[in-house]
Amino acid sequence: MNLLSIFSRNKNQKQPVKSEAPAHWVKCKSCQSLMYYKEVENQKHVCPKCGYHIRIGVKERIELLADEGTFVEYDDNLKPVDPLEFVDKISYKQRLEDAAKKTGKNSSVVSGECEMNGVAAQLVIFDFAFMGGSLGSVEGEKIVRAVNRAIEKRHGLIILSASGGARMQESTFSLLQMSKTSAALAKLANHNLPYISVLTDPTMGGVSASFATLGDIIIAEPGALIGFAGQRVIEQTIGSALPDGFQRAEFLLEKGSIDMVVNRNNLKQTLSDLLTLLKVA
Repeated sequence: MNLLSIFSRNKNQKQPVKSEAPAHWVKCKSCQSLMYYKEVENQKHVCPKCGYHIRIGVKERIELLADEGTFVEYDDNLKPVDPLEFVDKISYKQRLEDAAKKTGKNSSVVSGECEMNGVAAQLVIFDFAFMGGSLGSVEGEKIVRAVNRAIEKRHGLIILSASGGARMQESTFSLLQMSKTSAALAKLANHNLPYISVLTDPTMGGVSASFATLGDIIIAEPGALIGFAGQRVIEQTIGSALPDGFQRAEFLLEKGSIDMVVNRNNLKQTLSDLLTLLKVA
């Protein structure tokens, strides 16, 4: 046996397959710190180094806000349809199927009922992972039904928004949801029931221009991007640069557009306290 045969690779020999191990380390997008994932989870996905609020999904939101075992989901059987047979690079139908596989949900909204520190509420949560949390016919219908349940049960309503805006694949049907949800919230107000809007990163477009900014109390998470058009679009339109921090939660608080900026670790207590103060029996 010569040296060449010792060091040569057998082409027929099976090569070891890399295991798909879970990522145990998380890198903060703000301060670039590398953190063990358990540390991040224990901090409710808030960077312990700089306080940056990492985007989280519906499951984490429910765990964050609802008392254990109290969340009951409603209307999870509602599915979007494709009345326009819309096609861009791929069909709308295919996009819906891909989003459903990715998230395990039929729409970008999960709605239900829960208790927060013993206070009952109707809860609506947007999932940015489902087509950018876009607002379509099903999402609008789920919000309206949540409003109706709040009126029936004399509950407060909380909506956590995380959305790029109206869903272009549904065209006017999507834009209709802006007025539809706004009208439903007016009905809630007529019954003297509170609506608290929580703006998370990002809350943009038609969502920010409708129900997201109609809350009796409007709360934002630190650093959340909130606005209608994007910063680059605005700068190109007006022909000048925008101020630092424009469209961020802290900037909007300073200008009076929102009421509070609340750290995620304090959000549950803040919401339950507000519901207790605002609710009319």
